[in-house]
Amino acid sequence: MPPRSLILRAATALVLPASLLAWSGTATGEVTASTEAAEEAPASVSVRATRHQRIRLEVLPQLVQPGGRVASPDAARTAVTATLRPVIPGRRVQLQVREEHGADLPATWRAVAVTRQDRWGRAQFATTASVGGEALTYRVKAMASGRTGPMKSNPVSTARWLRPTWTDEFSGSHLGPTWNHRGRDYAPTSRRSCAKGDPRAVSVSGGSVRLSVIADPDATKRCRIRSRDARPGRFAYRLNGHIGTEGAFSFRYGIAAARVKFHRLRGQHGAFWMQPVDGMYPGAAGNEIDVVEYFGDRHPQGGLASFMHRYEGKRRIPSGGWIPNSRSFLSGRHDGWSKNYHVFSVEWTPRQLVFRIDGKETGRLRGKISAVRQFPILSLLAADYEIPKIGERRLPQHMYVDWVRVWETGDEQTP
Repeated sequence: MPPRSLILRAATALVLPASLLAWSGTATGEVTASTEAAEEAPASVSVRATRHQRIRLEVLPQLVQPGGRVASPDAARTAVTATLRPVIPGRRVQLQVREEHGADLPATWRAVAVTRQDRWGRAQFATTASVGGEALTYRVKAMASGRTGPMKSNPVSTARWLRPTWTDEFSGSHLGPTWNHRGRDYAPTSRRSCAKGDPRAVSVSGGSVRLSVIADPDATKRCRIRSRDARPGRFAYRLNGHIGTEGAFSFRYGIAAARVKFHRLRGQHGAFWMQPVDGMYPGAAGNEIDVVEYFGDRHPQGGLASFMHRYEGKRRIPSGGWIPNSRSFLSGRHDGWSKNYHVFSVEWTPRQLVFRIDGKETGRLRGKISAVRQFPILSLLAADYEIPKIGERRLPQHMYVDWVRVWETGDEQTP
């Protein structure tokens, strides 16, 4: 997991708000060829273009489920994003669902939602994924605006995402056999000289797993922080909730999502992340993918970050950073990352990583993307640089995970 100094250096490296990169084609030849590309596109993505307009429509898995209580992932809403050119902020965009009326009657399109194009050209919807277990087909209609006439997109289907590759809803009272406990030794070289993973910091009940930072009840002395994180004083040793599916489940390319309610105070950071099956070390083929990390309420940068870590020789290179204006992804002033659950996800392809919160894109990274199988990890860790920010009297701190899902896609590409 990234040390704070790396986060600060990488903060400006997060590629432009991802929406700015959602469509980069401008050549006339590319636009006029888009209609044929749409016919060959996967059923979850369509592209339609004329000489003057273009709509790329994408339906994602059920990634939208903010709320204060645990809930079934099957009840989450699917995310639909239309990216339109030209960009006309405020232009009305209507989402329509296809309705069948039997073999003797033609299908019709029914409007189900309306929103407005944002300043990056996107119109984003949260909608139903299926009815009676059957996939739904959607399209959008961009309304006329100024000199730009109306335009309908090609359709997309939710069928591709109805069956996840792997899921865990944390039912019962114990972790399932897929999970194992990680980092069970104090590790000064990993900047965790005062904290280690321990099963006592993990519990399952009420349909969620709770990961905690607690004072180590077995410690007979206090910890002194040395080296580059050196601080005066001595601190209580801590136990961390730190679990992963190493050796039991991994995947290569696709979408991974977790519904998480984070801890409240600074002094530790919660995370949903992935590592390559062969590990992270100099010369390793894969990269670490930090889908989301949270550093506590009232953090000056908002507290939420997404990263990728890779090695160049013996140097560990971070890319990514703080999620800009992260509060804009909350439902209102009474919402919060430690108050309610939200779905954090990454779409991992051979070309890029796309990070989202409740289906809305927060950023993307391109270049030197991991090409090896990865396994999911959930953790609430107290690093040496964080421990002085909180006294043991304010422990324990808790992070809750309602469910985790993966939709594996393999090497397939989307336009």
